[in-house]
Amino acid sequence: MKSFRPSLAALLVPLALLASACSGASAAGGASNSDGKGSLVLNVGDQKGGSEALLRAAGELDDLPYRVTWSTFTSGPPLLEAVNAKAVDIGSVGNTPPVFAAGAGSKITVIAATHGDSAGEAILVPKDSPLRTAGDLKGKKVAVAQGSSAHFQLVASLAKAGLKLSDVQVTLLQPADALAAFTTGKVDAWAVWDPYTSQVLLSGKGRVLTDGRGVVNGLGFQVASPSALADKEKAKAIGDFVERLRRAQDWVFEHPEEWAKVWAKETGLPYEVALAAVKRSNGTRIPVALDEAAVASEQKIADTFAELKLIPKKFRFADYVDNRFDKDLPPSTTAARSYGKAS
Repeated sequence: MKSFRPSLAALLVPLALLASACSGASAAGGASNSDGKGSLVLNVGDQKGGSEALLRAAGELDDLPYRVTWSTFTSGPPLLEAVNAKAVDIGSVGNTPPVFAAGAGSKITVIAATHGDSAGEAILVPKDSPLRTAGDLKGKKVAVAQGSSAHFQLVASLAKAGLKLSDVQVTLLQPADALAAFTTGKVDAWAVWDPYTSQVLLSGKGRVLTDGRGVVNGLGFQVASPSALADKEKAKAIGDFVERLRRAQDWVFEHPEEWAKVWAKETGLPYEVALAAVKRSNGTRIPVALDEAAVASEQKIADTFAELKLIPKKFRFADYVDNRFDKDLPPSTTAARSYGKAS
């Protein structure tokens, strides 16, 4: 069987458009409760190959009792800016954007969680790099997107190796720029997430120095506008929307190849990269409760960034959580799903 070796340069453009943990955003329209015909409208913030593609592929957009309008963003932070501005009612983000948003005093509420395998959260080095452990990063240049899940993973991985963030030369770059810097040797390592991790590994140009397993919490969140939650009808629609996303996540795990085809088409990713990312991280997510353990692990992230003065103040993450939609979900520490050796 031929090994798959896509050109990193060829993939730069489609991946620059991909859902990620930190980047720019497209404009979101102003939120409203009605479409002018009496139908309730739920305004959803999304990312390329995100919730809309997922729900459609799983058949969960059929027979909606409300209408959904979608606003597309390239990442979590600007999506949460739209939630704060009431331009969006709900949207999906990773584990770190809510910390930065809450730390800045944004009006957001975390309402649902998933737990996935953290193998896709990785610090990558070139294949021929002499670096072998996180401890070897001392004094080296490391690219990372500020405020991303990878940012905390870098901090935590360094701490585990007995190093501080100040012990490395941090180069703050968004994924497209970081990919270019990584492939041209301008940085020694790149802290990033899937599907970039899968892209680099399948290209044969890099390897994993260390990943997020046992280092980061692997959580992802649905974040809503407090004003939308205060509206009885809209809150009911949000609860229904969250349930549909949970069923769709179950569908993804059971249909990895089918989802990878959809994800590839939506994002421009090669199918092989999409499938690898699904099996490494994307498809492993399981809906979990917003319990004390989840809040505590997010509080650790918040405290870490406050101490580094990367967010303006310390705060209680619990003040930004509403677990009314938890129902009978398993604990947040429940093991992520696995595809066995393939993942």
